[in-house]
Amino acid sequence: MRFKSMLILSGAALGIGGCAPVDPGFGEALRYDMAVQTIDPDPQYPADASQPGDNGEKAQKAMERYRKGTTKGLRRESAGGGSAGGGGGGVGGGNTPGS
Repeated sequence: MRFKSMLILSGAALGIGGCAPVDPGFGEALRYDMAVQTIDPDPQYPADASQPGDNGEKAQKAMERYRKGTTKGLRRESAGGGSAGGGGGGVGGGNTPGS
């Protein structure tokens, strides 16, 4: 008898749950993530970057510069325009290692 009542109660709960309205945005995050990870069929490459099918000439020149010690300097970029100081974290609270 107890099994029968549990079966009826479970069926009723499933029936009521099936009638609930579905949000039209349900699953949007999954669809967005899938779209972001889709390979671009027509990628745009910068002019000075290596292109698909390059013959390795740029890599060869870069290796020669590396071996001679005449590599191109790094370009500094800033993420923000503010001049606020950062508060270090860690053990000593300072920004230098071991402080």
